[in-house]
Amino acid sequence: MTKLSVNINKVATLRNARGGNNPDVLRVALDCERFGAQGITVHPRPDERHIRYDDVRQLRPLLSTEFNIEGNPISGFIDLVLESVPTQVTLVPDGHDQITSNHGWDTRRHVRFLTDVTRRFQEAGIRVSIFVDPTEEAVRYAAEAGADRVELYTEPYAAGYASSPEQAIAPYVRAATLARDLGLGLNAGHDLSLANLAYYVGRIPWTDEVSIGHALICDALYFGLEETIRRYREQLHS
Repeated sequence: MTKLSVNINKVATLRNARGGNNPDVLRVALDCERFGAQGITVHPRPDERHIRYDDVRQLRPLLSTEFNIEGNPISGFIDLVLESVPTQVTLVPDGHDQITSNHGWDTRRHVRFLTDVTRRFQEAGIRVSIFVDPTEEAVRYAAEAGADRVELYTEPYAAGYASSPEQAIAPYVRAATLARDLGLGLNAGHDLSLANLAYYVGRIPWTDEVSIGHALICDALYFGLEETIRRYREQLHS
């Protein structure tokens, strides 16, 4: 069964736009769990334009589901993760000025760095997922780096889904099959939505987890948070 991890970055973006603590990020995270989310994802960036490092520290003791911290493993991020000890850390090659994640790691080029970082987190008992493009080379070198899982970057799938679902999913099936053959767990994230999620997990049913934020929070404006989470869970089981 594929788990749903809700990325709450956009909730923090809304809070930060006005100052104060409305909406309350901690309360929303707990509500997501109460409404059926099986994990909470945050992606703290150095400029703290949405999730702040202190949010991570406050969330950690409150959550009862899996906690996934995404980010570029710069020194401050590494220290935060080792302090918080989440269930999972997802290594993402974000530049400091990126609006959102838009590519996976060149795992072949960075295999030594990723190996060292992965080992540090695993020694602390943290599961490590590496964010990769849907290529067999990227998956193979993530395995060489010692990752527990890979997270496939699904924006290209989402962009191509409307015109040709079969063509859009094809590289993901190949990459996911190799990940399974290499003994890696499998996550997916970026631009997955109610429109394309069921087809994705239907073709790759061994996906362990999807991390969804932007589309889910947008849908919640119309359906409400509880109903939206129910609908996403339904897509994962259809």
